[in-house]
Amino acid sequence: MTSHTIVGAGATARATALLLAGSGDRVRMVSRSGNGPDHPLVERIALDANDADRLTEAAEGSATLFNAAMPPYHTWPETIPPLFGAILEAARRTGANYVMLGNLYGYGPPEGTLTEDHPLDATGPKGRVRARMWREALDSGVPVTEVRAGQFYGPGAYSIFNMMVVPKVLAGRLALVPAEFDVPHAFTAIGDAAAAMAAVSRDERAFGRAWHAPVGNVPVRELATTLADLAGAPRPRLETMSDRELTLLALSDPFWEELWETSYMSHRPFTVDSTRIEETFGVKPTVPGQVLAETLSDGGR
Repeated sequence: MTSHTIVGAGATARATALLLAGSGDRVRMVSRSGNGPDHPLVERIALDANDADRLTEAAEGSATLFNAAMPPYHTWPETIPPLFGAILEAARRTGANYVMLGNLYGYGPPEGTLTEDHPLDATGPKGRVRARMWREALDSGVPVTEVRAGQFYGPGAYSIFNMMVVPKVLAGRLALVPAEFDVPHAFTAIGDAAAAMAAVSRDERAFGRAWHAPVGNVPVRELATTLADLAGAPRPRLETMSDRELTLLALSDPFWEELWETSYMSHRPFTVDSTRIEETFGVKPTVPGQVLAETLSDGGR
């Protein structure tokens, strides 16, 4: 029986664990909380992945070490390097293949539609650290690949759309969004990201390069309208949050201050090409209506 270790307990980590376990593989989920899905082939382990020695012990015998860890958003420049360094070291010691769950920050503001061939030219601190972690992994000699996802949506997604749009639309209330809502934006369903993670882990062609997770380039309003129609809710009311409103929010929560760095993703067209993973591994984006129906089935979370 093939074994894997997943660091992280978020929605994509959980979905990946269930996909792997559903195919008969054994999965160890490592996180500080020790959380994870309830499945006979999923073992939940509570430990701090910054401890390379303990993580190595937990991952021993794993064919793949998945990094789906996500420290608090505003701490990335400080917390990601030691954490990702420990996970990479555990992969090196155990001989496991290393699969990273990434995002699109490392590219910086693009001109036109992003492909995996776009240089990692990020100028902001979060983008630079993500690009640096990929380069360090690539240079380590460990077999590594990265799946770069757009903004997550779907059941359990931790994202602006799920936090700020979904509950307001379902309640028939005005949604203030720190984004322009009539321009296309790259969204990735949680299930599609998990399917991409599982697919690349099983194919030698994936290693040594990054892959875009399946994306749908969809305006926020279109997703919100589909959600409202599915739920039988009123037509969604959306309004772009002003700079002043975002600044006031940042006074009480550092998360909001971090959104300035990626405003180019949210306030102008931001499109991504995921053709490479679709054609190579057959992992395609799920129809938005299906993703949003699943969100409703999960209680709109």
